[in-house]
Amino acid sequence: MTMRRILIALPLLLCATPALAQEGPPPQLPPELTDPATVQRLAGAMQAVSQAVLNMRVGEMRAALEGRVATPQERNLTVGDIARRKDPNFDRHLRQQVATIGPQVQRSMQAVNRALPEMMRDLRDAQRSLERAVANMPDPTYPER
Repeated sequence: MTMRRILIALPLLLCATPALAQEGPPPQLPPELTDPATVQRLAGAMQAVSQAVLNMRVGEMRAALEGRVATPQERNLTVGDIARRKDPNFDRHLRQQVATIGPQVQRSMQAVNRALPEMMRDLRDAQRSLERAVANMPDPTYPER
């Protein structure tokens, strides 16, 4: 990276760093993100979204992409119909996958919550290192001899 790029990028990196320098209680995710009820609502919403996608009619679009007019039967063809052709147990597999999402999300949020204080400490250390590097950079306006 050239010196010019460093001089442009460095102030941008340091703009948001005062918030990192504040000491206080260890940072935590909002309780709503770690609440099991929220995770269950998220899983329910994902189920509803997946059903909406599965019910999308794509037969006419498929025929148009193939350069032909859709038959009356194709007009009602949905994403779910196509998926079920490839996997007769598609609906059961989808329900199983959606059921595992909630616990996975909850474990992930708890892991992030546990790691957050250390991540913030590492960001503060990186900020200090950048500040030291900037302090030791030569002044680009200083005349060369």
